[in-house]
Amino acid sequence: MKTVLRSLAWLLALALLALPVVAVVEGWMGGEHWPLRTLRVQGELARVDRAQLQAAVLPHAQRGFFAVDLGAVQRSVDGLPWVERAQVRKHWPDVLEVRIVEHRPFARWGEQQLLSEHGRLFPAGKLQTPAGLPLLDGPEGRVPEVVALYNQAREQLADAGGVLGVALDRRGSWSISLRDGTRVVLGRNDPGARLARFAPMLPQLAAQNPHRRLVRADLRYTNGFALTWAKADPTPTNHGSNT
Repeated sequence: MKTVLRSLAWLLALALLALPVVAVVEGWMGGEHWPLRTLRVQGELARVDRAQLQAAVLPHAQRGFFAVDLGAVQRSVDGLPWVERAQVRKHWPDVLEVRIVEHRPFARWGEQQLLSEHGRLFPAGKLQTPAGLPLLDGPEGRVPEVVALYNQAREQLADAGGVLGVALDRRGSWSISLRDGTRVVLGRNDPGARLARFAPMLPQLAAQNPHRRLVRADLRYTNGFALTWAKADPTPTNHGSNT
């Protein structure tokens, strides 16, 4: 008799353990019985579209408190424009919390991407790009080198009106664009050393040609450089007036 009772007790315990699993499978612990009613968004959102965020979360949240896949929610949110990283949690009884950190743009990268302050490339999307960002470009695997040359140029050409951008083309040739329209061609080899030699001379060259703008500086020569100047501005002549 004791053996029978003991067996019944074990069967009852196993049945109770299996109930939650069966309930999840059959939907008893899904959205209908334990719905998620509140989406709590945390973080300073300036560019993440809240409508897109809700659309990304809603299909997962409909599964309910117990069945929602937090990993799937996080992957959906991570895929939204301007989201650098996301954390997803749930709080009893009906709250789904999404914490978002937005990308902080450091520069434009090519025509369709931005570079974050943490060195990550991300699509700009349809939102307006912040004004005043430098324009960088090059192979994605060489982001640190492009940023390093930009920082060097920004420091060494500070008296030249500012650096607009730095580019590394497919052939491996470096160039710098200044905000006044000047293009500095550095070539493939030792761009940093070539820039360091030329930068101190640029203010002197500008002072020697006050009425002409430097259009292009080609630094690919071993013992010098080639300069292209715009045509001199015509000097207005005062012929007097008739009285």
